[in-house]
Amino acid sequence: MPRYFLLICSLILVAGCGRPRPPGPPVPKTTEITASKSGADDKSAELKFEESDWPMWRGANADGIAAGPAVPTSWSETENVVWKTKIPGRGHSSPIIVKDRIFLETADEQQKTQSVLCLDRNTGEQLWQKTLFTDNFENEMHRENTQASSTLACDGKLVFALFLNDRKIWATALDLEGKQVWQTEVGSFAAKFGYSASPTLYKSLVLLAADHQQGGYVAALNRADGAIVWRKARPEKSSYASPRVVTLDGKDQLVICGCKQVSSYDPLTGNQLWSAEGTADSGVGSPVVAGNLVIASAGWPDRETMAMKPDGSVAWRNKSHSYVPSLIAIEDHVYLVNEGIARCINATTGKETWQKRLGGGEFRSSPIASGGNIIVTNMAGKTTVFRVNPNEFEVVAENTLGTEGFASPAVSQGDLYLRIADAANGPRQEWLYRIGKTAK
Repeated sequence: MPRYFLLICSLILVAGCGRPRPPGPPVPKTTEITASKSGADDKSAELKFEESDWPMWRGANADGIAAGPAVPTSWSETENVVWKTKIPGRGHSSPIIVKDRIFLETADEQQKTQSVLCLDRNTGEQLWQKTLFTDNFENEMHRENTQASSTLACDGKLVFALFLNDRKIWATALDLEGKQVWQTEVGSFAAKFGYSASPTLYKSLVLLAADHQQGGYVAALNRADGAIVWRKARPEKSSYASPRVVTLDGKDQLVICGCKQVSSYDPLTGNQLWSAEGTADSGVGSPVVAGNLVIASAGWPDRETMAMKPDGSVAWRNKSHSYVPSLIAIEDHVYLVNEGIARCINATTGKETWQKRLGGGEFRSSPIASGGNIIVTNMAGKTTVFRVNPNEFEVVAENTLGTEGFASPAVSQGDLYLRIADAANGPRQEWLYRIGKTAK
């Protein structure tokens, strides 16, 4: 999701993964739905988050930049771990945090269930688990994706989940005690490698994307009742990116990368504002904003990063790229990790200012920034911390937990939350760590 994302989001670029795959049995065509303006713009549903909240994919602003105190730069199993708690099942859903609660998705591959978990932020104790689906798992799943890769979103009252089940995308809203409030079948989905996109919140809406090889869609649902406010068709290509709302020239735009284009939509109506050809068929990361440019990257089968002006005209392109991890933009530079390499790019010109190979493997989680540092975890569970510095790469620390890292970190009140799996001494087990400056 997501995403994976996540995703969050969490698909791999390996030899052969992009080979054409038969599309499988057809799914019903998802029709478009046109918004009525009165139903889309509810001024009473404005979103308000606390500084300590990390309420959706990549945080409250969906940019990966943490507010508040800086998180620790070093940790281990015996250093700066406030608590760790077992996470049942398997998933690449990143944790979200609202007030004193943590939410994430998981799936039990033996029981074939897809669930939402709620933990106590202070203790790590599991408060509840709500199973939303049993059976009808997706068979066309990449070996490094999961049945629970979307990151949740929370508006402070409801938790919103996306799952692929029975070749459909389902959106579900739960209250903070795990009671289901509504569930909506958003549309059909013909998977190539599964699903990973995460929802984003905007005013009264839950916004989502579902790109797939038989013709995907972007859609908006009413947060209160799950009604589909609008739904717009997308190209017939498999992509995995989560959409994001950005503000350019004072105007809000829903932007998404993938399907060999970067596209912008009016988030209230779904009307397309512009589309710029480029990047690649498949992308996973969400776009970022630097100055008055939106910058996006994708990596299969083409490889490209590109910057667009508010009207969709292209400011620059280059072949530095990130397929799965999202970019992170800080001031007038963009940082990315891909294929074991970190890079810094001047956001105005598109020129690369430095690159550095990070030893230890490839990355699927997306970087976050806290206290002047960038933090990113590789597939083997090693987290590299390096300075926000456009002039040179400067490593601060390298920390390893477990043997597998796919979910992106979350931050709240100076603490870092990492979803890590460990298979070193027995069966694979997922854990959520709360990393703080003083172990309690």
